[in-house]
Amino acid sequence: MSRFIIILTIALSVFVTPSLAQNTAKVERQFQAWLQNDLWPEAKRNGVSKRNFKKAFKGVKLNWKLPDLVPPGTKPKAKRKQVQTEFKSPARYFNPNNMNSVVSSGKKLASKHKRLLARIEKKYGVPGSVLLAIWGRESAFGRANIPHNAFQVLATKAFMSTRKELFRKEVLAALIIIDKGYASPSQMKSSWAGAMGQPQFLPSSYLEYAVDFDGDGKRNIWGSTGDTLASIANYLKKYGWQTGRDWGFEASIPNNVSCALEGPDQMRKISQWSKAGVKRISGNAFPSHEQNKKGAILLPAGRGGPVFVATPNFYVIKKYNNSDLYALFVGNVADRIQYSNKPFQTGWQKVSGNKRHEVKKMQEVLISKGYDVGGADGLAGFKTRRSIGDWQSKNGLKPTCFPNAGLVKRF
Repeated sequence: MSRFIIILTIALSVFVTPSLAQNTAKVERQFQAWLQNDLWPEAKRNGVSKRNFKKAFKGVKLNWKLPDLVPPGTKPKAKRKQVQTEFKSPARYFNPNNMNSVVSSGKKLASKHKRLLARIEKKYGVPGSVLLAIWGRESAFGRANIPHNAFQVLATKAFMSTRKELFRKEVLAALIIIDKGYASPSQMKSSWAGAMGQPQFLPSSYLEYAVDFDGDGKRNIWGSTGDTLASIANYLKKYGWQTGRDWGFEASIPNNVSCALEGPDQMRKISQWSKAGVKRISGNAFPSHEQNKKGAILLPAGRGGPVFVATPNFYVIKKYNNSDLYALFVGNVADRIQYSNKPFQTGWQKVSGNKRHEVKKMQEVLISKGYDVGGADGLAGFKTRRSIGDWQSKNGLKPTCFPNAGLVKRF
């Protein structure tokens, strides 16, 4: 929770001054007027009935505890210079206790739902272990507390957040869900970001990907295990999941294979990577069914951590959450549920931290030199990593393909 929200929450709950109370009351009145005069006309054009609109917003007020709020008449708070945690300490993402807990529960559920998972895989082509890994990551297999009223969250953010247009689209989708009778307003519990139910779908994703697999006539991602798992499978299938292929393999990559060759746009046949000296870390050969199919090398921490050969299915998992580490978590948990319960064999070296604004400066310099870094956002994605590696090679440095404090100073 940001410092701004903490301060605001304390002020509202403990030290409510008359002027602050008057201001929040004024914004609440503006919110109610916005619902009736701005959101309702568009919902009506989308076919939503007035009755269902009223049901959705009965008793709904602004949620002042949500992050990234910009009340009317104010400006967005300047973001603090922050450490990019995901790339500073990737090992945290793979905390052994957390991983072991998810794998243990996943194995039990794989046995319990064996027939259900087989039916889903037959229809959608996605292995049950992958579905269980995503289910476990998103909602602790349905055990996570998902407490928020989706309409309150989405409407608050559509009215006064830094991404109002995104959440306006989602609150309108949520209204369509109840108008068509897919769910009731009381059912629609969400996270603080508006992601709903056990698979954590935004309302627009629900409309497009949620399915009724248990045959009760409802696409119930809040209470039905079958609907939840099949909806995840349908999502992955529609984003291009390739049946019969693995997600990827932990590998060792020799020094003569440049880390600047990373990325899905530089895929080669896995047999070609093998000929270049890329090997599975386990010592086993790449499966015969993968040899003549394409894969990409992946170095999420550059040369400072595990490396992988990733298939197109890895990048489908990233459609669920656009993070290399998320997809690696899902892949590793799936492997440990289905095969042997082994974590990645290569450790994550400690990487000196970088502030995001420092990485952004590096990206801007690289862009000025003609590199495609995927945008100057302060995040070390694969295009940034490989650009760093190429720049290092051209400047007489050993390619690491990852930002560090010493490298930052050279830009």
